[in-house]
Amino acid sequence: MASAKTSTVIALLRGINVGGKNKLSMADLRSIAEEAGFGNASTYVQSGNVVLPSVPDGQVGRVAATLTAAIAERTGLTIPVITRTADEWRAIIDANPFPEAAADGTKLHVILLDGPASSKLKAFDAAPFAPEESSVGQREVYLSLPDGMGRSKLAVAMQRVDLAKSGTARNWRTVLALAEMASG
Repeated sequence: MASAKTSTVIALLRGINVGGKNKLSMADLRSIAEEAGFGNASTYVQSGNVVLPSVPDGQVGRVAATLTAAIAERTGLTIPVITRTADEWRAIIDANPFPEAAADGTKLHVILLDGPASSKLKAFDAAPFAPEESSVGQREVYLSLPDGMGRSKLAVAMQRVDLAKSGTARNWRTVLALAEMASG
């Protein structure tokens, strides 16, 4: 009997462990993921990054909703979850429009959207924020931020545009670390 096809899924929780709000330990997150049927979950840093190997292909599209519900049931927190398969994650890396910014893993960020980028987001003019730059993909926004995220006026402005406010950002160092975890 052939085994079911599976995919590795990277799940990103939005807005946890920020400023003392929505506290969720990574040990609890791994436990919640495993109880929800996603065995061998592994996490990266404290900002809600979890790699789920061997998700049955028929369940890939339901991972975000399943994790959101499981977190709410266990903790009472309503935490948005955004997912990408390992193949989608690799495509995000390959499509990086700012390779020079990638040299410092803290100057390049990706906002992962929970849906397709809107026309308003695609039309956003980042020129007034130079030397900061942005590039909008299908379901992600790349930000080249020479002075980092903490002082970025562009990042603040982008969050006010449509779906960007419902996305979650990760720096390039995290993007690459999750790709490595997903491939191994």
